Amino acid sequence: MNEAFAVEAFLDKESETFTYVVFDKKTKKAIVIDPVLDFDVKSGRTSTKSSEKIAAFIEQNSLSLEWVLETHAHADHLSSAIYFKERFDAPIGIGEHIIEVQRVFKEVFNLDKEFLPNGEHFDHLFKDGETFQVGELTIKVMHAPGHTPADIVFVINDQVAFVGDTLFMPDVGTARCDFPGGSAATLYDSIQKILSLPDNTEVYVCHDYPPEGRDYQCKTTVKEQKSNSIHVNGNITKEQFIQNREKRDATLAMPKLILPSIQINIRAGKMPPAEENGSRYLKIPINLL
Repeated sequence: MNEAFAVEAFLDKESETFTYVVFDKKTKKAIVIDPVLDFDVKSGRTSTKSSEKIAAFIEQNSLSLEWVLETHAHADHLSSAIYFKERFDAPIGIGEHIIEVQRVFKEVFNLDKEFLPNGEHFDHLFKDGETFQVGELTIKVMHAPGHTPADIVFVINDQVAFVGDTLFMPDVGTARCDFPGGSAATLYDSIQKILSLPDNTEVYVCHDYPPEGRDYQCKTTVKEQKSNSIHVNGNITKEQFIQNREKRDATLAMPKLILPSIQINIRAGKMPPAEENGSRYLKIPINLL
C-alpha cells in the first residue's frame, strides 16, 4: 500500500503531537500537516528547532513543499505554519469554518481592531468535499466538526486519512468536545463519516496519549477503529457516546497551552502585531475560560 507516496511522521513529545510530511515519490511534491512551533510557556520564548528538523528532511530528500495544511486551530500547541511558508514559499490551508472560530476568540481575547475574523490570515480556506492535486496525489477534504466547528480531514488517494484530533488511537478514543462550538453529537456524526471509508484506509492521528505499557503510535485503520475504539466501536450507540463523552469532558482540565496557542493559531501561526514599544504580547483572560 502507498506505493505512490510516502508518509513521514515527526513526534513532538512536549505536546504529544505528530506532524506529517507526505510526498509523491514520482514528482517529489510534498505537504506538511499540523506543524508545531516550540514554545516555552515559562519564558514566553519560541523556537523553530523542531520545524528545522522537518525542513532538513524536506531538503535532504529534494522535496518541493506545495502546501502547509492545518486540520484545525489547535488548542494544545502553537503552529509553525508561517515558518514553512516563509522558508519554502508554500501556502497555508485550513477549513473554511475557521472563520467561526476566529469570531469566537476575537471576543474572548478582545483582539486588536485590525484582526478581522474573515480567514484572510490563511492562503486558502478549504470547503467540504473540495479536492486538490499535489503531484499525482489527489487530496480530498472532509469537514469533520465536533471537536471544534472547523476540523477537517485530509484523505489522500482514497488510501489514507489524516484526521487531526477527531480520532485518536483505538485505546485512547476520540477528541474532547467542550471547547467553544464543540458538540459530542456532531463529533459522533463526523466520526461516522470517517468510519464509512474503506476498512483498509490508514488513519493517521494528530496526537497520541499512550496508556502505560506501549510507546507512541500514529497510525491505525478504519477497521481497527470500528472494532476496537473505546469510544466509537460498533457496540456503542450515539446516545451512549454523547453521554460518555460529555461526562468525561467535564473532568478534563484545559490544555496547558490553550491560551497562547489559540491566539497564534487563528492567525495561521503569525504573532500578534507589535505594540508601541516594539514588543508582541499574548493575553490571559482572568476567570473567563
